[in-house]
Amino acid sequence: MTKPNPPAGPLNGVTVIDMTRVLAGPYCTMILSDLGARVIKVEPPGGDDARAYGPWVDGESAYFMSLNRGKESIAVNLKDDADRRLFDRLLETADVLIENFRPGTMAKLGYGWDELKQKHPQLVYAACSGFGQTGPLSQRPAYDMVVQGMGGIMSLTGHDGGPPTRVGTAIGDITAGMFAAIGINSALYERAQTGQGQFIDIAMLDCQLAILENAIARYFTTGQNPGPSGARHPAIAPFECYESGDGHIIMAAGNDALWVKLCEALGANHLVEDTRFKTNPERMTNVVALKEALEAVLKTNTTNHWLAKLEEAGVPCGPLHSVGQVVDHPQSLARNMVVGIDDAKAGPLKIAGNPIKLSNHADPAVRGGVPALNEHRDDIVAELNGK
Repeated sequence: MTKPNPPAGPLNGVTVIDMTRVLAGPYCTMILSDLGARVIKVEPPGGDDARAYGPWVDGESAYFMSLNRGKESIAVNLKDDADRRLFDRLLETADVLIENFRPGTMAKLGYGWDELKQKHPQLVYAACSGFGQTGPLSQRPAYDMVVQGMGGIMSLTGHDGGPPTRVGTAIGDITAGMFAAIGINSALYERAQTGQGQFIDIAMLDCQLAILENAIARYFTTGQNPGPSGARHPAIAPFECYESGDGHIIMAAGNDALWVKLCEALGANHLVEDTRFKTNPERMTNVVALKEALEAVLKTNTTNHWLAKLEEAGVPCGPLHSVGQVVDHPQSLARNMVVGIDDAKAGPLKIAGNPIKLSNHADPAVRGGVPALNEHRDDIVAELNGK
């Protein structure tokens, strides 16, 4: 058993009691851990549900490993008196408590915010749930797929006339984890000024609304529900994925000057003079014809050929990558966005790195191991006993 040491970071000295499971909460505490916090994962006796999710590496869940490296694990049964006393002592050492139970669950166990703020006024308590602590849906359970559907984002994803399409990553969970991390860091900053902790209420559904950005503006401006737009931008053209002679290329011209540069780079000056494409509103009106005209040119050569031309002209562009291509790309590797876990059981595993690059702290290429269920109980108990 090896007790992980948090990496050097701005949250060194912050202790997080992590009662979350599956994805949204563990994603939040992974961010906090990467920033230097000590994260003690308090699991029920059966462990985090995600320990049973594939894919598998020598019998260990790679899903769980990708979210929980560098944390400590202790199993606690809050219906057991001895474990409750242990948990009470853990709370005395904590700066942050985060949980993602259904609202009211912690209060029933005697650990709701109203109780804890009296005993631990400096505690920052974050609760992450499907629908938040208030509102008519607050008691409903939710997973990522539920809030993607209810939050409007699936109505914008996919192609016109196609079936409902889920975003390819668990964006309902991930955005909730990110907003929870932002809220926790903000509360820690305020606590440094006032000495007081506070309660943070994060709803997965709220977070989906928050990232709808211009879709909400378009709805209230036009009175029409925006629909799916495939691989193109709903308000700017050309700004989508196009077919080339050997694959696909992404081109994005956010203003009329870039449009002219794009046409010149493609040797398609005739398109600059086409009255259908003079301005962005006209290009949007004729977006289907615009795509056909551009692809007629792009299909005459390869993606790499056109990328070289467009890059030289300063036009934003890129290839369409698979997951395998992006994790092997020199830019990803130069930014340390693929890091390793040297896990005692499963061996080396590659995972996504930390996108937050801090000038005062190193960005380690190898991260802490993944805790087995209850692995650090003896160490934690000894520490609480002052040994």
